[in-house]
This record gives sequence, C-alpha cells and structure tokens, in this order.
Amino acid sequence: MSTDTKHKDLEGLRIDRSASVADTSPSPWAKTFILAGVAVLVLAGIAALAYRFIGGSAPEVEVVRATAEGGDIGGVVLTATGYIIPHHKIEANSKVTGRVAWIGVEKGDKVKEGQVLVRLEDQEFRAQYDQARGAADSARAQLEQLQHGSRPEEIQQAEHNLSEARATAANDKITLERTRTLVTQGVLSQQALDDANGKYEASQQRVHSLEQSHQLAKIGPRAEEIARAQGSLTQAAGQAAYAKSQLDATVIRAPITGTILDRSVEKGELLTGQFASAARPVFSLANLEDIQADLDVAQDDFAKLTPHQKAVVTVDAFPDLKWDGVIAEVSPEANRQKATIEVKVQILNPDSHLRPEMNTTVHFIAEENKSANAQSAGAYVPTAALRDADGKKYVFIVLNDKAMKRDVKVLSQRSGGGLVSGLNGGETVITTAPEGLKDGDKIKIKGQS
Repeated sequence: MSTDTKHKDLEGLRIDRSASVADTSPSPWAKTFILAGVAVLVLAGIAALAYRFIGGSAPEVEVVRATAEGGDIGGVVLTATGYIIPHHKIEANSKVTGRVAWIGVEKGDKVKEGQVLVRLEDQEFRAQYDQARGAADSARAQLEQLQHGSRPEEIQQAEHNLSEARATAANDKITLERTRTLVTQGVLSQQALDDANGKYEASQQRVHSLEQSHQLAKIGPRAEEIARAQGSLTQAAGQAAYAKSQLDATVIRAPITGTILDRSVEKGELLTGQFASAARPVFSLANLEDIQADLDVAQDDFAKLTPHQKAVVTVDAFPDLKWDGVIAEVSPEANRQKATIEVKVQILNPDSHLRPEMNTTVHFIAEENKSANAQSAGAYVPTAALRDADGKKYVFIVLNDKAMKRDVKVLSQRSGGGLVSGLNGGETVITTAPEGLKDGDKIKIKGQS
C-alpha cells in the first residue's frame, strides 16, 4: 500500500474535536431549567429558615397536670348544687329609637367603662339639637339686652328728640300769642287763632310724650320684662339640654368594665327606645372577676349555715380545681313551691376557668375545721416543675398557649416532687422548657400540633 493511501486512511480515523465540543454544550432551554431549579432550591431554603425562626419561634415544652391533694374536704357540714352567676349582670338598652350605624364589640370581648360599643344614626337628633341651641342663644341675647338697659346713645337720642320738641313748642307758643293779637286787631280771623292754639297744644303733648320716653330710657326695662325673658331662657335651655341628651344617647357606652356576655343587634337594625313595649337589650355584660355561686338550699338544711360561712366551690367542667368562697347573700324570702332558700356564695379567687351558668357544687365548711382544712389544701407537682428565684419557689402553668408564672410555697416534700400551696390542682404545669423562659412567653406543648 502506498504512503498516500495510508495517509488518507489515517485522516478518516481522526476525531473532529470542534464538532464534539459544540454537541456537548447545553442548549438555552436546558440552561433555563437549570437556573429555575437552583432558584426553587434557594427559595425552599429561605422558607425553611423563615419557618424555623418565625413560625417556629414558640419553644416546645413538656407538661404535667398538677394533682389536688386532700380531695376529700374535711369538716363539710352541707353540700349544695347550683350555678355560677355574675354578681352584677347588666342588660343595656337604647334610650332613643334609631337605626344601628356601627357596632364595635363581639360576644366575649373585654371592655372598659365608658368605651363606645354601638353608634346609632344621629342626623335627626343633631338637627333637633342645633335648632334648640339656636332658640336658647336667641333667648339669652334677649335677656342680656334687657339686663343691660338702654345704651348711652339711645338715651342721648331721646334727649335730642325732647329738646327739639320743646323748641317747637316754644315757637308754637310765640306764634299763638302773635295770632291772638292780630285777631283782636281784626287782621286775622278766629279760625287762624284756633289753628295756632291747636298746633301749640299738639306740641305740648309731644313734649310730654318724649319726656316719658326719655325717663324710661334712663330707668331701663321693667323687672317683669326681665323676669319673663329669664323664664323664656330657662325653657329654651331646658329644651336644648334635652335635645343634647337625645343626641348623646345615640352613642351607647359600656357602663362598667367587664366582658360582653351577649350581643343581640346587628348593623342596620332599628332599635326602639327603652320605654317602648318592643324594646330589647342591645347587649349584656358583667365583671367576671366578681362572680358568685347561686344555690337553692333546702329549708331542712338551712339551719346548718351561718352568716359569712366559708365554703369550697367546684365545677363539673374542672373537677380537679377548687375555689374559696364565703356566703355573701341569703334571700330574706323562702321559695314556697320548692321549699328552698336562695343562698349566694361569693367566689374569692375567681379565674378564667369559671364562666356564668356553669354547674357548681359548694361544700360548706364547719368553723372549727377551717384552719385544718387550710393547712391541708394544696397540689402535688413534680420536682422538675419547681423553679427558684432569690429563694422563692414558682412554677410555670399553661394558660391560653402562654407560660404564666405562679408563685408557690412548698408545704411538704413528696417522692419525686412536693405538695405546694398556690395551686388548686388541675393546672397544666410546665416541667421541661428552654432556658430563659419568661412570664407571658408563647409556648407550644410537645406532641401537640
């Protein structure tokens, strides 16, 4: 085989590297997909970090339930059942008839005394008040005018008019004398004398009238006129005050600090005044820090109770919790049909667990057993739940997804824990939590979503 032939064969076997490089480079669409994938991965990482540091900021804690000790209440002389009620429940009506323009509360909201709860449309009431206020201003101006009397300029004007009238009368007198002489001489007729005499008499009457006006201007208005003007002002001011009260009544405010128990109106509804037969409450509210247990005690058992007797209150919803109570009110009248007497027990240490209309059981304690019962009351918590600050013990309980600090006193040591005062039993107590947990911090219970 010749050399040229071998050279051609070798050239045919050589790899074209430029074409290979061009074939392996990614296409524009591939580059776009690669960049999009990288962007998705970056965004996912950012979202994970944001969830960790923002959404997952509430630390996880482990909890146990505090156990009430001494569940059998000693020295019970009587047990009665009833309902939790607010000491004072207020049902507020509208004083005026009007349409609801705005409502600012919902059931369960906490409100402060004087807070605006409902507004009614007030255009008509505002117009009536403006009208009454204008009438009162007019009556006030009239009275002030009479009280100030005539102005110096008015008195001076009356003096000028009087002086002018006197000058005219003097001139008419001279004319009358001249005319009388000429009539005597036969120069003028008797008619001319009569005309001159009438003119002079008219001038004298005018002088007399202006003297009276001048005197009245100096004296001022009569006392009866001032009294009548004062009466008109009092009447107009009363009407303006009434119109203002009607206008103010279109804004319904909270009469006390408390919690809204019920709201029975909606925006756009027409409310009738409180004295109308169809009037209904706009809302009801009560102070839930001032609540009682309302009981019907059988007449046969009533003798077992004494005024201001101590009691322990429980509710069916939270059987492990107990509250201290004392008899606050005894009805002066018995119920003939049920053969009972109504007794109300004031709850001394209420909290958010208690709600109106809950079923309750009240244990009345004998006087001689009060001290012993007070010493044995307490709740058991594990050692891990107890914390120390400057020698004082405290625990964290869970309330509304927050860690709430509660001071306690260790009454006695138990295996794995202690009996403490300051808890009633049934509270959710934090045992394990991150360092630096503070009162009011939001938390998340481990194992709960």
